[in-house]
Amino acid sequence: MSTVVEDPPLPTHLQLEITSACNLRCLMCLVRYRPPVNKLAGAMAPELFDRIVADVPGLRRLTLQGLGEPLLSPYLADMIDTAVGRGITVGFNTNATLLHRRRAEELVASGVDWLHVSLDGARAAAYERVRDGANFDVVVANLAGLVEAKRAAGSATPWIRVVFVAMRDTVAELPELVRLLGRIGVDELHVQNLSHSFSDADPAGRYAEIREFTADQALWAGVDTDRAAALFGEAAAVARETGVRLRLPHPGAAPAAPRTAGPGCSWPWDAAYVTSAGVVQPCCMVMGDDRVRLGSLDERSFPEIWHGEEYRRFRRRLAGETPPSVCRGCSLYRRTF
Repeated sequence: MSTVVEDPPLPTHLQLEITSACNLRCLMCLVRYRPPVNKLAGAMAPELFDRIVADVPGLRRLTLQGLGEPLLSPYLADMIDTAVGRGITVGFNTNATLLHRRRAEELVASGVDWLHVSLDGARAAAYERVRDGANFDVVVANLAGLVEAKRAAGSATPWIRVVFVAMRDTVAELPELVRLLGRIGVDELHVQNLSHSFSDADPAGRYAEIREFTADQALWAGVDTDRAAALFGEAAAVARETGVRLRLPHPGAAPAAPRTAGPGCSWPWDAAYVTSAGVVQPCCMVMGDDRVRLGSLDERSFPEIWHGEEYRRFRRRLAGETPPSVCRGCSLYRRTF
């Protein structure tokens, strides 16, 4: 950016963590390394949700997810209804363990625009090791039931995308997973790298375990790059055969983006992330509201925070030569996500 826009218009996209509670303890998720959260205590209050939506009148896209499992929120249906009623495109990511057929039919009827289902393996052993607490057969059956419910309703929505987190211990499952999704009739498979290195965190602090896990498993760490590239190529060939739309990340460490290309991401100018407790953060990749906080909705309105000095300072730094430390280890910033 030759000229840094420090005070852009209110965003058209918000990602709201409607619950911080989860029923799984996934290896690559911060939830695993924290005490469990009760689903009622972890839910974003309806009053807070309504206030946020009302304060951003130009909102066009709403993502209802964070560290928790959205299907655990007792207010999910009402939140979707509010978004649909306002003409806002809305969707969320789910682990699908609770997505039984009746729930799938309700979601299809709700008008939700997209559903992303996390599925990190093509066989039970690999998947269940990563998604601790899940049952592979149940999740696959629920995913197939969602596809069937959509077809039975003759609905174009929700767009169904499976999300696969590529790691050294899971990437070998990818070609077989593409075949499985082709048989089920899933629209798309989105493969992504681990989101963050946590290199800004104290090696001996509260993020030590997830930092060590990421260092061991991240493809962008440069280990097993040739193997990952070969498996990505095999998966792409299977996707062409089956008609599954496939998105693949860079298989290894990507070169640093030139500064003439501007900041590594556009989140602080285009969107924002809000935790279930009302803490405003610059993006969904940060994880952990103690790592960066741009304001609390208990103290100020969203527009006041968005136009405030903390946000202005963050944008200046992100667009400059010395970005915030929390951004330097982000795979989106480094263009490897």
